[in-house]
Amino acid sequence: MRCPKCSHMEDKVLDSRVARNGDATRRRRICMGCGYRFTTYEEVVRPKLRVIKTDGRHEEFDRNKLMTGIERACEKRPVSAGDIESLVDTLIEEIESEYEREVASEIVGQKVMDRLEKLDDVAFVRFASVYRRFRDVNQFVNAIKDMIGKS
Repeated sequence: MRCPKCSHMEDKVLDSRVARNGDATRRRRICMGCGYRFTTYEEVVRPKLRVIKTDGRHEEFDRNKLMTGIERACEKRPVSAGDIESLVDTLIEEIESEYEREVASEIVGQKVMDRLEKLDDVAFVRFASVYRRFRDVNQFVNAIKDMIGKS
């Protein structure tokens, strides 16, 4: 590892520990040339996951886009930021374990709806209305009837 201060190539690892919920290893190092201490992180490099949109376009999976959509659905609802963060983390973990390189946007949307339905009914209907592109009140009513029928 090259020292960020003097560019010397020899260092010694002082401490290693698990970081980022087990997804990375944090290492404290000391440069053998100048004595500068610095931290590095080691993690598995995964191929970038891409989303196949309904119109056939491909785009890179964007955690922030997913988070924003869920936050909008949960706006002014009794859902904490921690619940949303946990939901997004769980979704990403599940999607990355099931799909190596590409996933259809329909699958992502369905997984979000499945989780939101358990978390908050109103947030579920809000998300579904945008995701399924409800065009009139009858589609809202049918979605609510389906939801009531499940419970």
